[in-house]
Amino acid sequence: MEKSQQMSESLPLAAILALSGGFMDAYSYIGRGHVFANAQTGNILLFGVSLSTGDFSTSIRFLFPVLAFASGIAVAQIVKYNYTNRKYIHWRQITILTEAVILFAVSFLPQGMNLLANSLTSFACGAQVQSFRKINGIGAATTMCIGNLRAATHAFVDYRFAGTRSELERGLLYIGVIGVFAVGAVIGNLCVTFWQERAILVSSGLMLAGFFMMLINREN
Repeated sequence: MEKSQQMSESLPLAAILALSGGFMDAYSYIGRGHVFANAQTGNILLFGVSLSTGDFSTSIRFLFPVLAFASGIAVAQIVKYNYTNRKYIHWRQITILTEAVILFAVSFLPQGMNLLANSLTSFACGAQVQSFRKINGIGAATTMCIGNLRAATHAFVDYRFAGTRSELERGLLYIGVIGVFAVGAVIGNLCVTFWQERAILVSSGLMLAGFFMMLINREN
């Protein structure tokens, strides 16, 4: 398996990001009106269902996070264009720090502002999925599971027929990311139960931890 020299592609940072990814989805779904932060396929599905029943006010709850997620992707890419090769800061440090600040702000939004809270959380998720797309040089996502599940299954089948150890390692990597994501969802559910809206501070803290990891271990 290819070993990356970039902290942004390291296993420790990937674990933090996947943990936060599962946490954010659990937080938005359980604590903010059954809207997904990361799983935009689910939001688009629920948007369509709401439209089909003529429930336009409910459809907005699902549409805005989708648009915010796309906006997060766009902003992360703009940051990349403007801050690549800067001497003192890496563009991914900017996106992960911005994510931490946004999630911190979300923790203070009351239930009456769930539309804004979910949109901001989805914006942060979009920025994360665009900024951190590799683990040890291998393409992987830390905010969703379907692509990782497909890649894991593909790798295990390739290992079965080709017997290449690298394919086994690749499959185990993807399964590990999925497992950490699931653990994040479990922790998210428990934290929402005890801390309600403030629970998202855990994800904000995880992003700050990731930022300092990248600050200490400077990117190439």
